[in-house]
Amino acid sequence: MSLARDNFLRHLAQTSESPIGLEIDRAEGSWIYTTDGRRYLDLIAGIGVSALGHGNAAVLSAIAAQARRHLHVMVYGEYIIDVQARLAAYIAELLPAGLGRIYFTNSGAEAIEGALKVARKHTGRAGLIAFDGAYHGDTMAALALMGNPVFRAPFEPLPGPVRHLPYNEERALEAIDQTVAAVVIEPVQAEGGVRIPDRAFMAALRERCDHAGAILIFDEVLTGFGRIGRLFALEHFGVVPDIVVLAKALGGGLPLGAFCGSDELIAKLSHDPPLGHITTFGGHPLSCAAGLASLEAIVNGRWWEAAQRAGEQIRAGVSGFGGSEIVEVRGLGLLIGIEFAEHAIACRFVAETIARGAIVIWGLNADRVVRLAPPLTINATEIEFGIEAMRGALESVREGE
Repeated sequence: MSLARDNFLRHLAQTSESPIGLEIDRAEGSWIYTTDGRRYLDLIAGIGVSALGHGNAAVLSAIAAQARRHLHVMVYGEYIIDVQARLAAYIAELLPAGLGRIYFTNSGAEAIEGALKVARKHTGRAGLIAFDGAYHGDTMAALALMGNPVFRAPFEPLPGPVRHLPYNEERALEAIDQTVAAVVIEPVQAEGGVRIPDRAFMAALRERCDHAGAILIFDEVLTGFGRIGRLFALEHFGVVPDIVVLAKALGGGLPLGAFCGSDELIAKLSHDPPLGHITTFGGHPLSCAAGLASLEAIVNGRWWEAAQRAGEQIRAGVSGFGGSEIVEVRGLGLLIGIEFAEHAIACRFVAETIARGAIVIWGLNADRVVRLAPPLTINATEIEFGIEAMRGALESVREGE
């Protein structure tokens, strides 16, 4: 056993009883290299973080340049830091009108917390609405929005009141009334099994929130920055929320989140009292430098178009496997879900695919669904490698039955 593995098992807090356990040496492009000399095609991109793959030259150069200037100098929002302000301006330029005030955080979960505080202060209400299958992070308020009661139960009572509605059911939206401060939704659910709502449902949700005076929050932590074949998922549905939450790919591989809304909404945190939401490391200069370089590369390269083409290639390849084990293959762009008939089959498929050199994972709130979210920069040859690894994994599962 290596010293790193021993330290990992003996001293690092474990998040599961059976971690994947790859001992990482380096990562380049779509590939992760381990200390035992193997390489693995990264079909999850650090759960959507590494949108441009690993080791993008422009991102690394931006990190180095900012590191030479300065790292942390003051808590967020008090000093004028050029790269932070430039990233905020660029995000505001790319988002729809009305979402141009940016509050940077450390993570998606912290951004969700900030967005909920804005909604409560603006409306003077307490109620929150989320959806079955939802995942918005693991801090206490974010956990209260979790659509899977198995993960909520050990930590209750949680902040609330929170009501969970069926995802993509228009009739359920009648529950949004004048007691509701905010409705939080993923435009496409990831941990919930790559569930894609109807345009009509999203339009009805916007209309119902307007009628009730509730703040509509889109969680685009995973779906933003080209992942689903558009720069932002909201473009698929023609709906503009009151607040959009960003993270994962936002930081170009470094920790960074944000919640974005109108001047009126986000200003609620700056008075009565001032410093109503503060963060020491949110919007860290190094993260903002990486994020700005990454976002410029995504936009200049129009990588959401490549994601659309690559996603079609993957879905076509997996759909050709045949058999009764796979119920459905669905997705938008490079967020793809492979739904299996049984959780046990999905588990074995994941293990066998990793053994064949391609990394996949299943959803927390949909354990029969294997999720793919590779770098937007993945090429056709790499995709074929991944498809063959998954084909071989499924054949091995069938032989073991």
